[in-house]
Amino acid sequence: MRVRLIMLMVIVIFLGGYQAPPVSSRDASDPPSESVSSSDSVEEEQLTLGQLRQKYADTFKTNGPSTKQVALTFDDVPDPRFTPQVLDLLKKYKVRATFFIVGSRAEKHPDLVKRIVKEGHIVGNHSYNHPEFSKLSMNAFRKQILHTGDIIRHLAGYTPKMIRPPYGDINEEQLKWAARQHYSIVNWNVDSLDWKGLPKEKVKDNILSAVKPGSIILQHAGGGVGSNLNGTIEALPEIIEELRNRGYELVTLDEMLGLPKAKE
Repeated sequence: MRVRLIMLMVIVIFLGGYQAPPVSSRDASDPPSESVSSSDSVEEEQLTLGQLRQKYADTFKTNGPSTKQVALTFDDVPDPRFTPQVLDLLKKYKVRATFFIVGSRAEKHPDLVKRIVKEGHIVGNHSYNHPEFSKLSMNAFRKQILHTGDIIRHLAGYTPKMIRPPYGDINEEQLKWAARQHYSIVNWNVDSLDWKGLPKEKVKDNILSAVKPGSIILQHAGGGVGSNLNGTIEALPEIIEELRNRGYELVTLDEMLGLPKAKE
């Protein structure tokens, strides 16, 4: 009898009369099994730049207070093709701006960095050789900042407090380090897109159509091989005049954001 019962069960299983419950049948609300290893857990979701700005608002800035001030900022300097022309125009119109220095370029053109500072402008750290920060190890990221800070200190007399990441790109671990080291990350909220080699009228429209109280305006006074920033240089006088006609005061970032220019 017992043998027959066993044989009957085998036949039922073979013919598909029995199905094991699917692996996914556990309710989503059930606690995970203790047997799940840490390597199977889902990695923490990376925050977007917008989420990082909210989470680290004291360290990560893209605009100033809603007052009738705007800040002109120029990246990728120094560059002997474009930086002197921008400086000449700012001097003519008595405007002080903020320049973000690339360390490798500062080593090649130290006199231009000295001129920027001598003429009353503020400088910030824009990395040593313009990498995408989020793709760097923490050690490589720190070297980019610290080495460039040393170069700028030698030329400008101070280590900048402000860092502008190339492409505006940074991750949370890097932000945490910057905060611990008393740096400020400063991006922008008005983009001229001048790096595309745009003509004067397009650069001008990109800025003036988007500007509002507290805007940080991104332009370039340096670029790579074959860069054409004539649009920025030609548009700059009219941009300055129109901003002033609208009642804006043109200030440096340390003035707008209430930050010291030098790292503590």
